[in-house]
Amino acid sequence: MLHTGDSVFSQALHSEGRLTINTVFQYSIIDDAFITLADGTRLAARIWLPDAKKEKFPTVLEYLPYRKRDGTTQRDDSTFPVFAHSGIAGVRVDVSGHGDSDGDFDDEYSPRELAHGVEVINWIAQQPWSNGNVGVMGISWGGFNGLQLASMHPPALKAVISVSSTVDRYNDDIHYKNGCLLYSNFYWANTMLLYSSRPPDPQLRADWKSVWKHRLDTQPYLLSPWLKHQRRDQYWQHGSVCEDYDNYTVPTLIIGGWADLYMNAPPALLANAKGVVKAVNGPWIHKYPHFALPHPRLDFHAEAINWWKQFLDPELYQAKPASDVRELPDYRAFIATATRPGGWREREQGEWVSNQRGPVEHRLTVLYAGANGGLSNKADKTSVATICSPQDCGIACGEMFSLSPDSDLSADQRIDDAGSLTFCTEPLTADVTVLGRPKFNCRVAIDRELGNLCVRLLDVHPDGCAYRISWGVINLSHRYGNDAPVPMVPGQFENIELMLNECGYRIQRGHRLQVSVSTAYWPAIQPPPQLVTASIECGKATSVELPVPVNVMPVEVVEPVNQTPLPDYTMHTQGSNRRWVEKDFQSGLTRYNVITDTGEEEIPGHGMRVRYLRDESWSIAGDDPLSATAHGKHSWWSARDDWKIHVESESSMRCDATHYYFTARVRAWLGDELFDDRQWEEAVERDYT
Repeated sequence: MLHTGDSVFSQALHSEGRLTINTVFQYSIIDDAFITLADGTRLAARIWLPDAKKEKFPTVLEYLPYRKRDGTTQRDDSTFPVFAHSGIAGVRVDVSGHGDSDGDFDDEYSPRELAHGVEVINWIAQQPWSNGNVGVMGISWGGFNGLQLASMHPPALKAVISVSSTVDRYNDDIHYKNGCLLYSNFYWANTMLLYSSRPPDPQLRADWKSVWKHRLDTQPYLLSPWLKHQRRDQYWQHGSVCEDYDNYTVPTLIIGGWADLYMNAPPALLANAKGVVKAVNGPWIHKYPHFALPHPRLDFHAEAINWWKQFLDPELYQAKPASDVRELPDYRAFIATATRPGGWREREQGEWVSNQRGPVEHRLTVLYAGANGGLSNKADKTSVATICSPQDCGIACGEMFSLSPDSDLSADQRIDDAGSLTFCTEPLTADVTVLGRPKFNCRVAIDRELGNLCVRLLDVHPDGCAYRISWGVINLSHRYGNDAPVPMVPGQFENIELMLNECGYRIQRGHRLQVSVSTAYWPAIQPPPQLVTASIECGKATSVELPVPVNVMPVEVVEPVNQTPLPDYTMHTQGSNRRWVEKDFQSGLTRYNVITDTGEEEIPGHGMRVRYLRDESWSIAGDDPLSATAHGKHSWWSARDDWKIHVESESSMRCDATHYYFTARVRAWLGDELFDDRQWEEAVERDYT
């Protein structure tokens, strides 16, 4: 029979908020708790508590801006009840200025956000139901700030699980990559503008309207600070745990996905941090691995519970020891095989491998680029190949962080190979397994001071279909580092080293391995101010180094028994995900379009109906980098009974040779009446981009 323990414990629960009892698992939920910080800010929280056979529990915190009540509810309700049923409490908190929380929002991972996070951890540790040990868990934003909070060493923080995160905010997030401005910088600024523009739930806050008005009038448009920091300066060093790996000592399970943007962090943290680190890279998109696609999945709940029990509840662990998580392999990675791009990727072929201790050791296989487009282990005589890619080369890139295993993922690479230099092997006579970061070395000259290079590593199937295994980009003015750009000397050859993204892949016998090089990769990276022709010295100076693993073994990675762990929500309208390209052969203009519609869903318990729509388009002329434009409209609807709101964030960006220009507007409606209308307009000087 479910119970909440003795009367003192029960009264403490009721004093925090409305208590509800779940009759399937043995846990209770406080749906509308508030945590009061030292500055008076109240942060809204949901709390899951195990039954009261024990009075003190280890606790897991997830700390996000994504609205606990109508944003992450479904995934929260797939995980925290399972934790609670295993004796682990959960606390899900909205950051300041979001959801039902008080306060202002200023930026992602700001000093204020992290200081508040430390206060929340301390608050949890002091609660009568806490055993004083706290873990931080999260995917993406929550994975980022989990690592950052651990580097601040609040005494109660004993362990972290970080999914789809980064150790380097400049090079491995959605803003910049090796000096190249990413299109997702614009997309995500618009997304966060919409998130920050939504009101608290009127069911929870009588002052919701004044709080909403304050948010709308004070929130920042983050594209402005993000564009003003085009180098890897102190702004990006803040929150990048790679700045001081020696300071990172908290036991951490870090998980990434090959079909996502955040695959570099797990091996990097494993190789450099000083504490216990276990790293995993699976085949997944930007989702928790117990419900991510493509399959195979990871039994995340079981892994997480063992992790939490060992580091957060030593008494329970000693009494009922599970497997010692410290004995897990240090690195587990899925090696995909013969992946074909396009369509719905439900399951990848391949196998799991592991490295028991430390980083993976490699035997480098070096392949040289030949003048005739060949790629082999023997270097040809020196020759020069040139490329000036059309500005729309890159349309097969896919999404930076993919949320759907279809058009979000990279397409058949033959589309972009038409505008690239390609170097390809003969059909392989034996399988080649790559696990790690391939490196591209070349000797290159360009005809301008500024230019970008993109390098893609491909698996070419016997029928010619080409799958992208890995990729990397570089703004050539950042060839000596990302903090102090140095323009190229036109016509002067220089040696360049470019690390591609982490990958785990097996190229089968009979397939061919290809390296494709382009001077454009649009819309993924924004173009330099002028058309660029690159000359690459083929032969010994240009090669790709393949990290072939030598110390890995096959390993069993258990999939979850329940393959549909998310609770069912009533869908009043169905969602859709579209991505397509239009080409105007008269004007030479290419337009890249994205529409994501979640459909309208109803959240059980409180009956809120919500819908989100992203509608973006990017355009460029094939011979004019200054023609690049972006436009995005993000919309949100919420309704319950006779209450409804609608919010739109709309932004545009263009450029000339010296500046980026952007406008943004937020409009909010209460019912059918316009409630607020706010606009931004700014020009930001280009800084060697």
